[in-house]
Amino acid sequence: MAMAPAVKVVLGSLSFAIFWVLAVFPAVPFLPIGRTAGSLLGAMLMVIFQVITPDQAYAAIDLPILGLLFGTMVVSVYLERADMFKYLSKLLSWKSRGPKDLLCRICLISAISSALFTNDTSCVVLTEFVLKIARQHNLPPHPFLLALASSANIGSSATPIGNSQNLVIAVQSKIFFGNFVIGILPAMLVGVIVNALILLAMYWKLLSSQKDEEDATAEIVAEEDMNSHRFSPATLSHFTSLNPQEWNSQKGHVENTLRSRANSVDNEIHRVSRGASDSARILIESNEVSFQRREETVPSMGVASVASSRDFLYLWDSTCPWTAIAAALSLAVLDFKDARPNLEKVSYSILIFFCGMFITVDGFNRTGIPSNLWDLMETYAQIDHIGGIAVLAVVILVLSNLASNVPTVLLLGARVAASAAAISEADEKKAWLILAWVSTVAGNLSLMGSAANLIVCEQARRAPYLGYTLSFWRHLKFGVPSTLIVTAIGLTLIR
Repeated sequence: MAMAPAVKVVLGSLSFAIFWVLAVFPAVPFLPIGRTAGSLLGAMLMVIFQVITPDQAYAAIDLPILGLLFGTMVVSVYLERADMFKYLSKLLSWKSRGPKDLLCRICLISAISSALFTNDTSCVVLTEFVLKIARQHNLPPHPFLLALASSANIGSSATPIGNSQNLVIAVQSKIFFGNFVIGILPAMLVGVIVNALILLAMYWKLLSSQKDEEDATAEIVAEEDMNSHRFSPATLSHFTSLNPQEWNSQKGHVENTLRSRANSVDNEIHRVSRGASDSARILIESNEVSFQRREETVPSMGVASVASSRDFLYLWDSTCPWTAIAAALSLAVLDFKDARPNLEKVSYSILIFFCGMFITVDGFNRTGIPSNLWDLMETYAQIDHIGGIAVLAVVILVLSNLASNVPTVLLLGARVAASAAAISEADEKKAWLILAWVSTVAGNLSLMGSAANLIVCEQARRAPYLGYTLSFWRHLKFGVPSTLIVTAIGLTLIR
């Protein structure tokens, strides 16, 4: 593709640069409008600067990907309502044999749940629970938060529904669900194990001894709190932190909460001791609750059946978006209630972010810069030899952390596949799978590498009474060796 006129190249690059800065640093002081508004700003500038026409901007929006995202989000909301994630949480604490065993369980459950329910959803649901587990056992939170985020990214690589860039690749490459899983699953399984071993090696001493100072917040972590954690939709929001005044305020609130719980226990004892009539009433209420729970069993089983059917249909049908939407509508009908409260939990800001990103990336593509850069690297990045695969992996790793993994897939996907198709059809499929693997694992390199990392960091920082800050450098210290080693091993296993 030839380079566009110089004016369009400059203005298109400027628009893309603004989009990139706001996507990576959503709270920059000079324009703290966030990622979603930043993507729309980049798209609007592309049209205003006449890099692309309005009709081309509309055509750039990939409706199948948006449909697949929407359907998957709705299914995840209904899965949460059926308490499916609560059972995952119970597995973390069942007969745990210590911090190292707990770390390995978090890696395993995070990887599996991410492959089935997307990495962002798993991180939103499990972050606060993992933080509570660490605080309850008086353990440092950051190894477990790193285990959750990194394993979620690695695990999500195994399926087209695991993360956003895999959705893009599945739609563009038309690779069937089953073939996609078979191609990447061995790399994912080995990658999760290697990642867990790296975590254990780095934090072995820290996990072998408990912290000397007991955290005051651990006192309020009860078993019922861990089993009642609820899902909240993933959002692309800013970072926040607790200052000392806010912490002191929350500490006072904790003390009031403890006193309130003690008073509630005293009142409960006094109420139960009133007599047999009250006991009979309590028994009747207990039976009513049990009957209500039996009534709720059918919808829960229905949700599990529909969700399983969705994944089964993916194995045989390449039209993933319609399958996801059909599953979401089936759950809405099965629930037999107004679906509006559930639909309101869908993170529409992410869908809007994708719309703006599609337009911005398409405009940048039309400048000719990505095509010419790939033309320079193409001869060195052929996947028919080890050196070419290594060069391609490095290019994807760098771009995924500079421009984010989804824009990288949009920029390189068609070009990498076309270059591999010139060799053979099998190499074209392998090129798509390499792109999926490397762009996903690249999210572990730095805190800004993937949305899942940001979700874990933000959820942990905002957790009531348990706030913890996972710093950029602490993540980078683990992320660099883990990403390089896991990526290299996985590349040898992709089929």
